[in-house]
Amino acid sequence: MSKRYIYLLLLPGVLFLTLFMLVPIFMTMGTTFFREDGFTVEGYLQFFKDPYFMGILFTTLRVSVITTIISIFLGFPVAYFVSKMGPRKKAFLLLLTIFPLLTSPVVRSFSWMIIIGKNGVLNNVLTGIGLIEEPLSILYTPTAIIIGLVHLFLPLIIITLVGVMENIEPDLLTAAESLGASKIGVFAKVVVPLCVPGLVIGSILVFVGSFTAYTTPALLGGKQRVISTFLYQNAITLNDWQVASIVAVIMIVVTVLVISLMNVLAKKLNPRG
Repeated sequence: MSKRYIYLLLLPGVLFLTLFMLVPIFMTMGTTFFREDGFTVEGYLQFFKDPYFMGILFTTLRVSVITTIISIFLGFPVAYFVSKMGPRKKAFLLLLTIFPLLTSPVVRSFSWMIIIGKNGVLNNVLTGIGLIEEPLSILYTPTAIIIGLVHLFLPLIIITLVGVMENIEPDLLTAAESLGASKIGVFAKVVVPLCVPGLVIGSILVFVGSFTAYTTPALLGGKQRVISTFLYQNAITLNDWQVASIVAVIMIVVTVLVISLMNVLAKKLNPRG
């Protein structure tokens, strides 16, 4: 089959994405720059001058970054362990990893509300054994959002890392040990650099998912606003679609910037890609 016909196979998908994703996105972006009196960026200037909005933006970025870092530190050793298993055990462990993704975020969020609430399981256990006197205020805080998001997106980074670690040749690790490298040295200087592509992909998935998540922050955060709940408030509650469109564009720009920065970082850490 010639390349000409191969490209024709892409046409239906490209048309679908263009009509139902790219066109609406550009139309949304256009409404934030063009008004009845012409081109303007006044809406963006007002937003970036507003301490309330900037606080929401930085809170969202902080929550997303912390969620990504925690997911990497928790997911890396788990993925390394799973990658070393035999085919049957690996398939079973991956099934257990994927299974939480099949559970609704609403159900998982309510489960965490039962665990970390003031009268929840965690506080009852800690007060029961005498470690604390007063219940911990975890629910409806950024900490609660981070806990829920780590639970939500941790499987993604495990799956991507397992896929990369499976392709690392055992002979390469044996050769490094034979040249005098310790187990820790092999892990730090051989395994980790070779896992950079998986780390980047997994980190992007976790960060973007955390940055744009709505259900988990809305349930576990309460009145603690993040950018997605702020967008929902303006669009649905206040019916201010102009402000909601500006927030949506800012989310898109931040997401693209983060992905670009992580790709640049990946090339520096692993030039051979």
